[in-house]
Amino acid sequence: MDSLATTPLTDWHRKNGAKMAPFAGFDMPVQYKGIIIEHNHTRSKAGIFDISHMGEFELSGPGAKDALNKVVSHDLNTLAPGKCRYGFLLNETGGINDDLIIYCLAEDEYMLVVNGACREKDFNHIKDNLPNDLTLSDVSDETAKIDIQGPESLDILNALMGADWKHLKYFNFEITETLGFSMIVSRTGYTGELGYELYLPSDKALEVWEKLVADERVEPVGLGARDTLRLEIGYPLYGQDLDEAHTPVEAGAGFFLKKESDYIGKSGLGTVNESLVSLTIAGRRTARHDDAILLPSGETVGRVTSGSFAPSMGHCVALAYVKAEAADNEEFLVKTARTELKAQKTSLPFYKEGTARKKLD
Repeated sequence: MDSLATTPLTDWHRKNGAKMAPFAGFDMPVQYKGIIIEHNHTRSKAGIFDISHMGEFELSGPGAKDALNKVVSHDLNTLAPGKCRYGFLLNETGGINDDLIIYCLAEDEYMLVVNGACREKDFNHIKDNLPNDLTLSDVSDETAKIDIQGPESLDILNALMGADWKHLKYFNFEITETLGFSMIVSRTGYTGELGYELYLPSDKALEVWEKLVADERVEPVGLGARDTLRLEIGYPLYGQDLDEAHTPVEAGAGFFLKKESDYIGKSGLGTVNESLVSLTIAGRRTARHDDAILLPSGETVGRVTSGSFAPSMGHCVALAYVKAEAADNEEFLVKTARTELKAQKTSLPFYKEGTARKKLD
């Protein structure tokens, strides 16, 4: 336990009864009142999440846009200040080193948000592929991240800030000092619901968290429900559904890739050995990570990357890599430790009632 990193909120989680577990090298809350309770509360009202384990880098200097454009899959030519975009950091063969969101703070000034477990690897990769006259800084330790997610998140944000934020569009952000310090408010999230991600100084995290959790509409939510919420929408998790052995095209995310310019890994995107498919399974029996995927004939063609009971839907859902030549099949079997489960290929998102893109004007 001593080797695990902590967030500015770790002591609060422990004092308030959270079940803790290692995640991405951090001591993180898995659940408070229970995964299904927290999941359903986020879908119906609002949950807050401590996501301070994520990594944040800042890049600036003349020519930063053009230089970074050669390193990431994002099209920075169409990313204006105040907007952010999801994409990938690839290796030379097109495999996914990480998925990340890039925020355009100003012309030639960016914030990159990466997965906590990939922080050091990503920083070194990016730095090694940028000109020396640009400034790349790892600001992760001084940056906390709190997510407010759920249909009532706008009202809760408004109450916190004392202002109406309905003007903020999906994948747009603003920098504000409303609370007396600089904070980024971003209309983004990982649950499929209307939500906001707050980037703020680490020493202000507890103050903001306690103000949010004091709102009767809010419940703290751990990584357990965060995982079921993201899986119901079909959002991939790095280290399970995304990895260095698979390209974004194989992961079904080719539509995020820019087409007009070259970047690291682009030449390897044409090779498709496996495809990530989405599966529904009737009943509460759950597919687990690494369970084998079979054709009805019994031939093994892949493995489950993410699987869980979906509380909003009442049955199991899963993501799985299968051989490219088997990806067009509609029916599969999942071989669990005890039985074989019938699985039906479907389209994403599994859960289609999310409010993330809701128009607020």
